[in-house]
Amino acid sequence: MSDVNMNEPVLVAGGGIGGLAAALALVRRGFRVKVLEQAPEIGEIGAGIQLGPNAFHAFDALGVGEKARGRAVYTDYMVMHDALDEYQVGKIPTGEAFRARFGNPYAVIHRVDVHLSLLEGAQETGRVEFLTSTRVEHIEQSPGRVMVVDQQGRTHTGQALIGADGVKSVVRQKYVGDPARVTGHVVYRAVVDRKDFPLDLQWNAASIWVGPNCHLVHYPLRGGEQYNVVVTFHSREQEEWGVREGSKEEVQSYFQGICPKARQLIDLPRSWKRWATADREPIGQWTYGRATLLGDAAHPTTQYMAQGACMALEDAVTLGEALRVNGNDFERAFDLYQRSRIARTARIVLSSREMGRIYHAKGVERLVRNDLWRGRSPERFYDAMEWLYGWNVSNCLAE
Repeated sequence: MSDVNMNEPVLVAGGGIGGLAAALALVRRGFRVKVLEQAPEIGEIGAGIQLGPNAFHAFDALGVGEKARGRAVYTDYMVMHDALDEYQVGKIPTGEAFRARFGNPYAVIHRVDVHLSLLEGAQETGRVEFLTSTRVEHIEQSPGRVMVVDQQGRTHTGQALIGADGVKSVVRQKYVGDPARVTGHVVYRAVVDRKDFPLDLQWNAASIWVGPNCHLVHYPLRGGEQYNVVVTFHSREQEEWGVREGSKEEVQSYFQGICPKARQLIDLPRSWKRWATADREPIGQWTYGRATLLGDAAHPTTQYMAQGACMALEDAVTLGEALRVNGNDFERAFDLYQRSRIARTARIVLSSREMGRIYHAKGVERLVRNDLWRGRSPERFYDAMEWLYGWNVSNCLAE
């Protein structure tokens, strides 16, 4: 490692979950990091997210396992019901047998709490500098270094650039320039206090109600003091990718025919955030010289696999491991990193599209969906999940 420059920082575009995870992975390889965040403060918007065992493997590898574990709610099972007739399509226990199989639990957590765990970890290192209100506008490379110019004309130089700047990544736009694929599916998210949440739905579970062209999700957050509520529907409008305030009237207009038990979810929130969703076609190259992509910048996906944040965490750990085995040589490490990640993350993107179709099935497809997992044992469910939840640091690098 004697010929590696440890004085010049590595630049990370984006201070979200992926960017902070990348910063932690880089610090653990001995680097200083400069995070460039376009928002006026380092923070996170959103509501709850689900964490598979793979996310906890990643938290541990990044040194923030205990922080994240202390803020998560551990579920007893995952369950899917048909939203028209309450039929239980599938139920997967996530207790002791699940933990024994995958070495870590299944949990739900507020997105802000994931971000905070990573942020605290990064701040405690003393090796991560944060610049807010700093949007990447221009990128230039020369041998061994990357120069970024922000929207105020300031120059930032580093020995490499990690583009973790999210679904509308400027770094990806420069190097790839591909269009987003707007789905037409709209997601409404809200958090509801337990006192306002229906008693007959206060399950310690990641719960989904699947219906024609729509679905509803709920699970506990913050020790069960709150519940996450997410509803998704196929919009009648021509959608553009983005987030805005939602309206109660709009969301209620999409759930005719849903059983009363599930329908009460959409009457609960006082305010909703509205996401018009999109993904991108998977690409076979993330790395361009000393710049590479990570998280949603590399593989934006729809939410149906509940793996967006988990994949960003995995990316960061894999990047750190690729640097480790290549003696912190960025060109070789970036190549190994993308080879290790491209097929797996593409599988998430494509599986998520297919899962959206399964969730939103109608007519005969709905009957097929409801028959898919009939009589399946927990062990067979776990076998089917091995490819996803069996990921860990020891197997994260490509051969």
